[in-house]
Amino acid sequence: MNKLGLKIIKNKARIAISVLVLLAFLGHAAGEFKIPLVERLENITYDVRVRMNVSSKKDDSVVIIDIDEKSLTAEGRWPWSRDKVARLVSRSFDTYNVSLLGFDVVFAEPDESSGLSVLEKLAETQFKTIPSFSNRLTELRSTLDYDEVFAQTISQYPVVLGLHFNVEEHGSDAEQIGELPEPVMKIGILENSSELLLEANAFSSNLPKLNRASLGAGHFSQQPDIDGVVRRQPALISVGENVYPSLALEIVRNALGGGDITPVFESSSEGTYRSLEWLNVGGAAMIPVDHFARVVVPYRGLQGSFDYVSATDIMQGTAPQEMLENKIVLVGTTAPGLFDMRATPVSEVFPGVEVHANLVSGMLKGLTLRKPEFVRGYEIILLTVSGLIMMAAGTFLSPFHASIFGVLMIGNTLSLAYLGWSEGLILPVASGLSMIVTMFTLHMSYGYFVETRGKKLLTGLFGQYVPPELVQEMSASPESYDLNAESKELTVLFSDVRGFTSISEVLSPKDLADLMNDYLTPMTAVIHHAKGTIDKYMGDAIMAFWGAPISDADHARHALCAAVQMLEELKKVNSNFKARGWPIIEIGIGVHSGLMNVGNMGSEFRMAYTVLGDNVNLGSRVEGLTKIYGVDLLCTQSTADLVSEYFYREIDKVRVKGKETPVTLFEPFYPNQKQLTESQEWELKSNAVALSHYRERRWEKAIELFLELKNKSEKPARYDIFLDRLSFYVDNPPPDNWDGVFDHLTK
Repeated sequence: MNKLGLKIIKNKARIAISVLVLLAFLGHAAGEFKIPLVERLENITYDVRVRMNVSSKKDDSVVIIDIDEKSLTAEGRWPWSRDKVARLVSRSFDTYNVSLLGFDVVFAEPDESSGLSVLEKLAETQFKTIPSFSNRLTELRSTLDYDEVFAQTISQYPVVLGLHFNVEEHGSDAEQIGELPEPVMKIGILENSSELLLEANAFSSNLPKLNRASLGAGHFSQQPDIDGVVRRQPALISVGENVYPSLALEIVRNALGGGDITPVFESSSEGTYRSLEWLNVGGAAMIPVDHFARVVVPYRGLQGSFDYVSATDIMQGTAPQEMLENKIVLVGTTAPGLFDMRATPVSEVFPGVEVHANLVSGMLKGLTLRKPEFVRGYEIILLTVSGLIMMAAGTFLSPFHASIFGVLMIGNTLSLAYLGWSEGLILPVASGLSMIVTMFTLHMSYGYFVETRGKKLLTGLFGQYVPPELVQEMSASPESYDLNAESKELTVLFSDVRGFTSISEVLSPKDLADLMNDYLTPMTAVIHHAKGTIDKYMGDAIMAFWGAPISDADHARHALCAAVQMLEELKKVNSNFKARGWPIIEIGIGVHSGLMNVGNMGSEFRMAYTVLGDNVNLGSRVEGLTKIYGVDLLCTQSTADLVSEYFYREIDKVRVKGKETPVTLFEPFYPNQKQLTESQEWELKSNAVALSHYRERRWEKAIELFLELKNKSEKPARYDIFLDRLSFYVDNPPPDNWDGVFDHLTK
């Protein structure tokens, strides 16, 4: 059986648990059952997205006429007499030229504040014999019947009234106040209506004469989520066979010409679902809704995202004209004693009238978000893909790499949600994140409690050969590793301290030991961080390799990055040495990639996990050439070919002692820099041209260009070897069969 099969058998318990977790979340997404915690988290993530996208600019398309504390102080406590409300309406249209007015208020009871009923009773009893009293009462009736005054007023203007439904109260005892207006549609136009719409039996509506006088009426009933937060509002509610719009939808319908509201269904191509997803408002607007005909409230921002005008300022004529002219206005209240405050995603205390203002503005501007039925299919696919990836990552990868996949899956879920939001779609977030975190926690816990013993055994096997960081990574799948020798493509690194003998002569044994410890420790840390294996320390020299025992497709890149970082770390080391009065040190580093033998090798007395072969010896030779060429770091072409993101300065083409095949040497040039400066680019190009002159025997041109390079370079010593060689070739040309390769006869 292959390694994958063994891995699956070994981890069948954790795989089975992972499958159960995935199935649980898929059941939640499919609607078979709900996980309350996930629903709460979904609401939280939705609120976060709303708050992240709020605008600081006001929306001037809708204005709120506010029955605030100032108005109550000036005009008296609420409810005001209907003649006073009528004056508010007429002033709004006649003085301020508003385009349409909607009431976030219901006028369910007759207004008897004028005393008309008392006067009529007196006319029928005590003053029945006094004709002048009855005549005068007849003259005053039109002005004292405040409901009629209000009805006559709103009949002259485009006014939409409000009404309230109680969707929780049913049965014959449900309270019904006032008379419902004409419905916008019959329930029969909606398929499966009992599943589509919220149903109400209890209501509080306006007086019949007011309903007849207005353009229409819409409910301001709101349906908070389980946490009490208003995130959506029913756009339609049914009472028996009749269907009534929300206040915002009725205002929008009349603002767009008063056309019919038509439900729009969408179906999958396979016919697996048919869902109400839009309301077509007179062909002028498409309002997205869910399958319960609820519309998501497009909160623009915090309270005050729309202009507020005190109602008393309208009635007194002191409000600014330009703020109201040609605007849709909503009459509502923010006075604390009138209890029209809601919890919303943007604030725990938010005026109910501004909820309607957000809806009206969003519907008219096409800014309402939608969560169509196909989102359920998206959620199922997302959970399936993420769950399988996390299951595989947790089972077959190390905790580190599993963590990376977890972060990637979380990033993927959040990115898709962000992209969906930018397109007006509400995509689920909490179910995906919860499942990823659950899967990750499951696998990490399993690994900690179940596999700890196996990791200890692996540490005992490899700990004496491999750095602890790699042992930790290997312990994720210990059956994949052994000590048997094999041939692999690896990268080897050699580094050596230059002039170490001279340094050792000026330091005491203790200082020399401390110096070596302070040098080797950070160098080793760099190599370990780059996933390298320290093969051995040879006095002041370090030998390390990449690609075993853990396979590493980027072994050359990691080795070269380690070499560059070692030179950077050396600057810090030398700064410390200088402060302690120790001599600063210079090192040379050689890096080479190729086929090498790796495994546990040695004798029956002592074994070591090491690398052997011609390519290992070549790596050592390359390090020895760094001093000759006046550079700190050299790599071979086989390494350079595997790491394309570095710039390289070609150094030379050489044959090292003991090797017949020539090797091209490179110096990584300004690594990790995306773009060269002009001087750096010139140096690279000029170096290539100079080498071309040199190999084609144009000695004078080569000397001239190498001299210029030396004079302009930050490290002129790197060009001295060619100038010395060229001065010799001018008088002693190489043979005709010379191939441009220089033979190094020493190690």
